[in-house]
Amino acid sequence: MACIDVGTTKVCTLVGELDENDSLRIIGVGIVPSRGIRRGMVVNVVEATQAIAASLERAERVSGRKIESAVVGIGGGHISSINSRGVIAVTRGARGIADEDVQRSLEAARAIAIPHNREIIHSIARGFSIDGQDGVKDPIGMQAFRLEVEAHIVTGASPSINNLVKCVESVGIGLDNLVLQPLASGLAVLTESEREMGVIMADIGGGTTDVAIFIEGSIWHTVILSNGGSHITNDIAVGLRTPFTTAEEIKIRYGCASPSMVTDPEPLDIAAFGDTGHQSISRQFLAEIIEARVEEIFGIILREVKRSGYDGLLPAGVVLTGGAASLPGIRDLGREVLGMPVRIGAPHDLEGLVDVLGSPAHATGVGLLIWGLQEQPTRIQPATTVGGIKDRLTGFFRTLLPG
Repeated sequence: MACIDVGTTKVCTLVGELDENDSLRIIGVGIVPSRGIRRGMVVNVVEATQAIAASLERAERVSGRKIESAVVGIGGGHISSINSRGVIAVTRGARGIADEDVQRSLEAARAIAIPHNREIIHSIARGFSIDGQDGVKDPIGMQAFRLEVEAHIVTGASPSINNLVKCVESVGIGLDNLVLQPLASGLAVLTESEREMGVIMADIGGGTTDVAIFIEGSIWHTVILSNGGSHITNDIAVGLRTPFTTAEEIKIRYGCASPSMVTDPEPLDIAAFGDTGHQSISRQFLAEIIEARVEEIFGIILREVKRSGYDGLLPAGVVLTGGAASLPGIRDLGREVLGMPVRIGAPHDLEGLVDVLGSPAHATGVGLLIWGLQEQPTRIQPATTVGGIKDRLTGFFRTLLPG
């Protein structure tokens, strides 16, 4: 099974399989800098296709497998969600409710009015009611005359969806499934008890922050916020008058979300615009810049949670993941702003190349792989040539040329 996580800062392709103990074993990883992606959406098809192709080639070389299809993550500000109810009559009599009845109820829930330029990505059952009896999680086999489902419907803009699919299919990769990124991240980092009690999963990625609320074991609310780690980097670049690449480097090496944790008085010598080409800056000042933006991100998350109406149903607090979750001090700042328990979530129970993927930044990729392995058996095959991706990419560019 393979997956592709197309993010604002990186494209990550993973190849995995289940071992004899049903543990996920990662056998292939391909991580390259993202191109042609802005805030989780494709803005340049050619550049995004090149980045996906490079990521696929690396994963094929590491795994020794030929990737023919993949689960692909989708995000971006065009994503929205709504909860809907679907009701059907059960006609199976004494044989009880079957899977096709559940699917019919979900189809009824999907019958909502959406603009012509939007598509439904997911319809996920939150819970069922049979003959007026609420609280049913799995109605299969139960006898009833009436089945009602409460579903979480996720939609996206058709152009954004089609652009991403085009980039993937242009390099000869079949689409096994299109999965909302925060749903995948939740699979990788949340515990069953957190899902049951009520928890917020906040994935602070490069261009966006993905928020998902889980209650009673199911997804209840999702939203993609247009603030992420790249905004922190941009604040550093502007505040210190330094190139963006330098700002990203010092954020990763010296960044801290809590100025009170900075004890090293030694200034940092960094590149700068102007005649001198360099400057000395205080580590404390760097932390203050980061703190301001991270505090704003937490404030937006809190407002969104309150707007959802579920803020009183989340005793498990917040699980932070994504690249920015690795910033020192971010957990304490989160507790202070959000007023609830906060922990850092990273993929767990992995085998294989865990040294590469055991950080919060790779939660989405690992979750996509888990999703794919749960939905269908692996379709990867031994590679006949590791140059296959280059050949596919060459074919794609030929289609762009006249004549």
